[in-house]
Amino acid sequence: MTEQERTEIEAATFRRLLTHLDDNKEVQNIDLMILANFCRNCLSKWYLAAAEDKGLEITAEESREAIYGMPYAQWKEKHQAEATAEQLAALKARSS
Repeated sequence: MTEQERTEIEAATFRRLLTHLDDNKEVQNIDLMILANFCRNCLSKWYLAAAEDKGLEITAEESREAIYGMPYAQWKEKHQAEATAEQLAALKARSS
């Protein structure tokens, strides 16, 4: 496998992950943090860092929109539920 092929496969895999997350909006970021210790916000920060590593200037909001498929504020309003006491406790337990 060439480096170019590897990069294309990784990019396709990443796009598929984003589609999967988009298709499963009921899975909240806190659920992802509890189970996998990363969430959509983490992905947006990694995206921003990768862009900066390449010398590209994008904003945090642009990186969030690349991950969420819409402005972050709009996504939160439409899809983000209030964290339950159980979710908050599970996240705290994971962090301990």
